[in-house]
Amino acid sequence: MSRPLRAEIRLSSLRHNLQRVRAAAPHSQIMTAIKANAYGHGMARVAHALHEADAFAVASIEEAIHLCESGISRPVVLLEGIFSAEELVLVQAYGLQLAVHCVEQVEWLESANVPKPLVVWLKIDTGMHRLGIAPQQARAMYERLHDCTAVGEIRFMTHFACADDPDNPLTARQQQQFADCLDGVAGQRSLANSAGILAHAGSHADWVRPGIMLYGASPLQGETAAGLGLQPVMTLKSRLIAVRQLSQGDSVGYGAQWVCPEAMPVGVVAGGYGDGYPRHAKEGTPVLVNGQRVPLIGRVSMDMITVDLRGMHASAGDEVVLWGQGLPAEEVAASAGTIAYELFCHVTARVPFVEV
Repeated sequence: MSRPLRAEIRLSSLRHNLQRVRAAAPHSQIMTAIKANAYGHGMARVAHALHEADAFAVASIEEAIHLCESGISRPVVLLEGIFSAEELVLVQAYGLQLAVHCVEQVEWLESANVPKPLVVWLKIDTGMHRLGIAPQQARAMYERLHDCTAVGEIRFMTHFACADDPDNPLTARQQQQFADCLDGVAGQRSLANSAGILAHAGSHADWVRPGIMLYGASPLQGETAAGLGLQPVMTLKSRLIAVRQLSQGDSVGYGAQWVCPEAMPVGVVAGGYGDGYPRHAKEGTPVLVNGQRVPLIGRVSMDMITVDLRGMHASAGDEVVLWGQGLPAEEVAASAGTIAYELFCHVTARVPFVEV
């Protein structure tokens, strides 16, 4: 590995965060969200590290097959269900569970001939207004699934829209609507995402579905990951590849927008938007050099960023942390006008991943 940029994945932190979920929702089973390549952390790697989880959730059948062929034997749930009736052959072959969120998926199941009935999750739209059966249609869809020979156990799920804001009343309304439309209907239930797990104990039900909190980022507005007892899993590390002694008035980077206010040292870091560092990170975004915060200066380039090294001694080869241990990803994300989810998912294929 010649270029110094790398993404370190700390599996002990991943397992710590899973235990944080168990502590917060001790009476619920855990369906861990590892879609989108486990939020950029490596799907198979994460699934094997989280072998104590009760199930795994993915977005597509391709993700599910990759997981199963990696040796995972825990239940795998397709959160978006199937996209055609033909996929039911693969669902059966790999023993997958399905979310059902529209009448077309119900019709595909009604027309299917499968040797073993499937576990399905009827997804009800209680206010997210993305995927799901309308609450007033939930009972009818349940009855159709109940009468369907391809369906065995029927479970129920919904998804919160504003659980990251504990003061938003929509979460309580969603919980109530979910309970009302399923009144008297037996079946396991799942409502809580990461924010619901930590801020809405009444939503835990039979299953919780942690995502971002597993990877050590805060799911709640105004709360830090450390304050919530979470540990960062990914640390994007690099090194200084040059330290330039520039003069007052010298400009730095594309567009010559940042100008040195005095004679000063400027550090050049291997890592840019070609690696997944956010191109729109603002000047002043924190970077750690030898454990000390320094500000980003100039525009982010494809392969490099530049930092202000005034007030510290630094040399080429010194360690740099772009986010992770000592520098929360959500803080860097906020400086780039995005969220930690996107930082994790956008680390590119040319960055080597190293398990710590």
